[in-house]
Amino acid sequence: MTLREGLGRISAQEDLNFLLTNRLPRRLATQVMGKVSRIEQPLVRDASIGLWRLFCDVDLSDAKETRFRSLHDAFIRELRPGARRIDPDPSVLVSPSDAILGANGIVAAGQVLQVKGSAYRLADLVQDEALARSHEGCAYATLRLTAGMYHRFHAPADLRVDSVRHLWGDTWNVNPIALKRVEALFCRNERAVIRIRLPDGAAMTLVPVAAILVAGLKLGFLPEGGNLRTTGGRVLPCAAALARGEEMGWFEHGSTIVVLAPPGYTLDPALSEGARLRMGQALLRAPIRSH
Repeated sequence: MTLREGLGRISAQEDLNFLLTNRLPRRLATQVMGKVSRIEQPLVRDASIGLWRLFCDVDLSDAKETRFRSLHDAFIRELRPGARRIDPDPSVLVSPSDAILGANGIVAAGQVLQVKGSAYRLADLVQDEALARSHEGCAYATLRLTAGMYHRFHAPADLRVDSVRHLWGDTWNVNPIALKRVEALFCRNERAVIRIRLPDGAAMTLVPVAAILVAGLKLGFLPEGGNLRTTGGRVLPCAAALARGEEMGWFEHGSTIVVLAPPGYTLDPALSEGARLRMGQALLRAPIRSH
């Protein structure tokens, strides 16, 4: 057994995993990790990147750069041109990120699933009763980004961003073990509510949710996007136009994006919970319109 396999077996023990990743002082650990990850001293950089690669399944072969100034620099790496194929079908909403497909389905009675058997109120996630009602009966998909994955997220279609609202919160881990144990976890963590308009006028919402260790999220299309925590939860009007596959922002560690689809869209039939997605891959499909 390799060291990495041994660590994997230990982390698979649910009680120990939950204790180590959630019962420690989460905010303090996140602040410390944020500082350590930005240290550019070569010995610290190389040791921290080495530990990251030991504990996580990391593939840096598609990164734009081959050398990194710090662990943080590697976390938020950009892709080299052409590293992802963006599905060009205009009837498709593509996955905004590399991810593992989690809970998905149809918003019903104002609720969505966190995991099977555990639901939460959509209004608690977006902190807007009217917005939650507008997604009633619509499809949703939960995308989980692991710590080793590419951490940037992109436009799922040609679109215009109507508004952004940052919601302050905790830094719970968002792995499957925590999702089974912490009620309405996504509604507790730091997140942003991004309201989007598609070319045909249909509305959708993306909710990127940050997590333990580094935690923050950045939005490159918004003047305030580099420091959302200073916006005080205000709704920030926006008119940014983005092309399909264009970068929207990035997480500073692994996390989650909840995708709330426009009316009529359904999950791509080739997908099921647990599927590994690549940014640009078909995620949701528009309804077939009769002529």
